[in-house]
Amino acid sequence: MKLRITVHQARLGSQEFIVIRPARRLLRAVLIDHDRHLGAYLDEEAAEHIGGLWTLAATSPRSLIHLPLRGNPNPTRELDGPGTRQLDLVLHHRSLPFAPSHWQEVRGRLDPGRVQTVTLASSGAATSLAMGRRARRSRESVDHFHQHLHAETLLMSGNAKTFRESAHHFLDVAHRGPEHAADRADRADRRDFRTALRPEGAAPGRAREMRLEYCDAWEPSGDRQAPCRS
Repeated sequence: MKLRITVHQARLGSQEFIVIRPARRLLRAVLIDHDRHLGAYLDEEAAEHIGGLWTLAATSPRSLIHLPLRGNPNPTRELDGPGTRQLDLVLHHRSLPFAPSHWQEVRGRLDPGRVQTVTLASSGAATSLAMGRRARRSRESVDHFHQHLHAETLLMSGNAKTFRESAHHFLDVAHRGPEHAADRADRADRRDFRTALRPEGAAPGRAREMRLEYCDAWEPSGDRQAPCRS
């Protein structure tokens, strides 16, 4: 799997941070704070791209991976629960010495960045579905995410195994969502394909469930080639 990314740098005091973003904004993707849970609504392209970035987070322990999602159009269907507060998303390895409260300052100091293409090994992307199903059968062996909210951004930290074994949720949405929608297109009780990242075993307050849902109908959007911006 190949991903086009933009690699930025930002200096904060004596520290320099590397921030990775998609090379172009993923417009058909939103992350909504529903208070008791988080809702991620995605089309096929966005779900596959985020699954790739999730996998990249497993192999990039010195980087912050930023998905600018605020301001994107919402799906036309009714959202799953109260709340319309949109969030950005940042992923980072737990070993990175980074305080979530510094995110807004780091974001404001990013340089223009340089575009690169990264190739993910097949073991990280193409086989993620199978790996994910095995992980679900042995969930007790999987580490857990920590979540923080700062500057309208959900920051999720975990170890390599956590990211690697949870990427399949997004790839499930990308690979199974369109077929599921087509099969149910003529049904009055149609519901789009869903899956969830559940925080079993996490300490209280450390993580909320993130529900992922495939959506194929969206409010009008602008240029799908728009670059990512702060």
